[in-house]
Amino acid sequence: MAHGHASTVEVFIRTDEDALIGRLVDGVGATGIPTHEQTQINAWRDEIRLLKEGLSNPAFQDWFIILEYEIPRRSRRPDVILLSPTTIFVLEFKIGSDSWDSASRWQVNSYARDLRDFHAESKDLQIVPVLCSTRAPGHWSRDRIALQETPGVLGLVRTNGTDLDEILIALNCTTPSDSPLIDPLAWLTSPYRPTPTIIDAAVQLYEGNGIREISHHYAYNLDQTTEMVVNEIDEARRFGRKVIIFVTGVPGAGKTLTGLDVVHDPSLRRSDSLAGIFLSGNGPLVKVVREALVRSRRSEGRSKGERERQVSTFIQNVHNFLRYHRDNPQEVPHENVIVFDEAQRAWNSVQMERKWGVPVSEPTMLLEVMERFSDWAAIIALVGGGQEIYLGEAGLEEWGISLADRPVEWRVIASSEVLEGGNSVSGHRLFVNDVPKNVSFQENALAHLDMVVRSHRAQRWAEWVNHLLELNLEAAMRSLPDTGEFPCFVTRNLETARSWLRMHNYLNPEQRTGLIASSSDLRLRAYGIEMSTGFHRGFAFERWFLDPMDDIRSSYLLEVAASEFECQGLELDWVGVCWGGDLTPDEDFSTWKYGKFRGSAWQNVKQEAEQAYSLNRYRVLLTRARNGLVIWVPFGDYKDPTRDPDKFDRVYEVLLKAGVPPLEEHFDEDDLQYYLNARN
Repeated sequence: MAHGHASTVEVFIRTDEDALIGRLVDGVGATGIPTHEQTQINAWRDEIRLLKEGLSNPAFQDWFIILEYEIPRRSRRPDVILLSPTTIFVLEFKIGSDSWDSASRWQVNSYARDLRDFHAESKDLQIVPVLCSTRAPGHWSRDRIALQETPGVLGLVRTNGTDLDEILIALNCTTPSDSPLIDPLAWLTSPYRPTPTIIDAAVQLYEGNGIREISHHYAYNLDQTTEMVVNEIDEARRFGRKVIIFVTGVPGAGKTLTGLDVVHDPSLRRSDSLAGIFLSGNGPLVKVVREALVRSRRSEGRSKGERERQVSTFIQNVHNFLRYHRDNPQEVPHENVIVFDEAQRAWNSVQMERKWGVPVSEPTMLLEVMERFSDWAAIIALVGGGQEIYLGEAGLEEWGISLADRPVEWRVIASSEVLEGGNSVSGHRLFVNDVPKNVSFQENALAHLDMVVRSHRAQRWAEWVNHLLELNLEAAMRSLPDTGEFPCFVTRNLETARSWLRMHNYLNPEQRTGLIASSSDLRLRAYGIEMSTGFHRGFAFERWFLDPMDDIRSSYLLEVAASEFECQGLELDWVGVCWGGDLTPDEDFSTWKYGKFRGSAWQNVKQEAEQAYSLNRYRVLLTRARNGLVIWVPFGDYKDPTRDPDKFDRVYEVLLKAGVPPLEEHFDEDDLQYYLNARN
């Protein structure tokens, strides 16, 4: 992996200072980032001198030191990685700083957790983050609060560097006696595989990689589920069956990743008779993924139109697919295998009648289309719970109703979740009563993804969101992830939220940030957040998701908020959720009040179905973050009856009761502003 210098400590001590500086300039410059300005060189000199003094004890001579190690695919470089025989020390220096500010503490802790989670040779080893602010006062100390909540990573060590040898010796002795020995060269060349975003995964899968090649051990269940699905498809082909596989999982469990992996599995590429296609009713997701795939092929020298045509054969809008086959009733699809993302959002018959004048549901129509094959066909239905956010979305039950009415036998494979109405499907059941006689049902636990890969450090996050939306606040507090692992904060100040997000841009330039908000609150306009349908239809959200930080149309600018429609099925690394007036608790915090803004006033939402959509909107918004989020709750304005401060105060109190800490208690505005100014 890229680095500036790597050697034993003994060799480092003997190496001339100017030679080390030269290696650092060359090593960092080779990555394309010009960081060899004089201020950086001076900082390196101070760091090298401090390290040579602190590591002069012969006890360290066989340890291994790495300067400016580049964390792969993260564009980040811990100043120093120090490997004892059994412990990894991650050192970050703030030369000339007189404090251990909150943003710097987060930075070095983040380095340590990334190595723990994604770096193969760091797995099961003890990792110690060390923050050295050279002008800070006093003796070294440890942040002990994280010792139990952060497995594998000790509490952060704060020091000014004068006692570096004491720190290293003391903490190296805390390593468990059964810890494996570290091979420095193996560590230096170790694979590093962070779980990719949906967009990154689509690009890499399109280029021929598989899930196991692009993801680390947190995604092992995706590989098992993909293998099960591919095997069932092969059986359907060999025995001439019609099969539908329902893949369930909580938000962020990797359902879409699994679907993309199935479509791009090599066995489905070898023959036209095994062609597969990825369908989604989520128009923004289709646009964003298509655009990402088209951009990834720029170097091929073909026109954008040619690239778009090729990409369209792999991912399509399900409504367009069904419309074509409705208009061509004798046409047999080219693809024997259909992956239907967010299948619970398929339209019911009422919506189909309204939209197309056809009195059958989308599940019924898709089953009919695939029954046109005389031999075999396979549908992989990716199903999330509580994700129906628009009038006419049928839910899981519609699939069971459609299957019961089919003239041919379908083999159904699913986990117990879809029969029993588990948490991952928010209590919905495929079959309201017994399994229909014309359905061959096989239960398979691998059809359920039980591990969150979007935010792997917050396995109970979906549980917390469910408890919050149920207003079960004590249960929510118990299930809230540790803020060190998965930060979740609340603030009343939008600019403070933006500063926190920009800080993460500064610390992690390749990680994407953005604001998201409910489409039902048009009064966010008072704060500069425009959620009107007309504005959102005219905005290119594929650019919002894909364009770089210096483009004003990108999410990084934190000017335009994506709604639940634009962000469902997609994700951001760091999210700012703008809470609106459309979902507020009543005075005794026992139930929600549901509203929709029409004309110049709020209207109460009374229909249960629409109330469920309101809750689901916030379920979507609160589950888009990979690494962490901040929730902004406006103060409101007593002079404006459409922005009642009392309602927003109750939202803020609900979040506090659910365990969400105020952002200002963990990151002071001076720290946030410092990083904002440094970036600018």
